[in-house]
Amino acid sequence: MPKVAIVGASGYAGAELIRLVHSHPDFELRTITAGSLAGSRLAQVHPQFSAQAELADLMFAQTSADALADAELIFLALPHGQSGELITTLPESVKVVDLGADFRLTDAGQWEKYYEGAYAGSFVYGLPELPGRRTQIAASSKVANPGCYATAIELGLAPLICAQLIEVNDIIVVAASGTSGAGRRATANLLGSEVMGAMSAYRIGGTHQHTPEIEQELQGLTSESVAINFTPMLAPMPRGILATISAKANANEQAIRKALIDAYQGESFVRVLPADQLPNTAATLGSNAVHLQVAVDPHTNRVTVVTALDNLIKGAAGQAVQNANLMFGLPEGAGLTAIGIAP
Repeated sequence: MPKVAIVGASGYAGAELIRLVHSHPDFELRTITAGSLAGSRLAQVHPQFSAQAELADLMFAQTSADALADAELIFLALPHGQSGELITTLPESVKVVDLGADFRLTDAGQWEKYYEGAYAGSFVYGLPELPGRRTQIAASSKVANPGCYATAIELGLAPLICAQLIEVNDIIVVAASGTSGAGRRATANLLGSEVMGAMSAYRIGGTHQHTPEIEQELQGLTSESVAINFTPMLAPMPRGILATISAKANANEQAIRKALIDAYQGESFVRVLPADQLPNTAATLGSNAVHLQVAVDPHTNRVTVVTALDNLIKGAAGQAVQNANLMFGLPEGAGLTAIGIAP
């Protein structure tokens, strides 16, 4: 049973990793680390674990190579730019899933444009449902977990690009995320009084850091030049992502719908909904599922794909566990569920 450490476990994604790893049939949670909260009890930081005695009194350690020395699997849930330095202190043999952005981009120039700090390199990109990716993940000891927006957008587009059913040089995405997508650090614009009853756009005009990641992964599916106009929005809810993706269609709705269904027919966590049902974030909460729907507007000849997922599960911790399962040769869905929590 692999021994697991979670670095940055005081954040929202870290808490979900604790929950998923603790209930996992094949992983053993041994170490949780934090920065300023090192020395705190788990239940002090994440009260949802208070009723579980063996977890409630688990102490956050300082993040260091010594604290992680006996781990066979390490999940890194650190702010962007912090994983690269830590990785250099870890044994090459340890398996790592990095939930941050440090190792997602293959182009150093793109990293420098969208992020601060030195470029650390790239790992295998861990979105198992992309064509050919499972084999690469299973053979890797280091995997870069995708961004939450990127997961929603790439899964909505990949089958259509592979089948050449859309024009890839004019893709427009508007996607809304809950406040947990910004992490747990207190900032004025994420206070309840600022967010409740409000919707707002942010990082518009191609400046959002997931843009190069999305283009990079989709570019690998086509010889045409991929261009995405991405507008993220902050929604007054704690968690969830709803993305609407639009592109010029090269086929009718029936063909496009069939391509999506065929691509995800055998997938445990990606579901194309019946034609009369639209995705909504509430239906995916607490699950590793992605819900998809598609329609073609004959007036503009544009296809719209709508995707919904839980940004903290399939967009972060759940996907990280899914990747780790593949890395250890375990059933891909071990410790995960596609069933959401409602209401």
